[in-house]
Amino acid sequence: MTTMQAIQTLEDLNAALEASTSAPVLIFKHSNTCPVSARAWQRFQEFAAQAPTHLVLRTITVQEARAVSNECAARTGVHHESPQAILVVNGKAVWDDSHGRITAETLSEALRHHAS
Repeated sequence: MTTMQAIQTLEDLNAALEASTSAPVLIFKHSNTCPVSARAWQRFQEFAAQAPTHLVLRTITVQEARAVSNECAARTGVHHESPQAILVVNGKAVWDDSHGRITAETLSEALRHHAS
């Protein structure tokens, strides 16, 4: 299983984006108070349990790191939503989706099509 790590600081965000130059990085932004986000989080965890080991998984809890979440949106060019998945390759967002469209299947497909 690929390990998930939280992005809590701008330094963490910088490190995640830098890591995307050598491996795909999947960032999951979520709210810890939203039921839709809770379902997407469960699906993200299902994906993580079978994700390729070269994939870097990072999470941003919006309530705990609002400034970092905003900076992630600015740096990737992906308008903030929650829940949201953003696939970053070579420092650029190559795919994103949100809400009920975040499933193990859509995440696997995004990885296959955009980070192979």
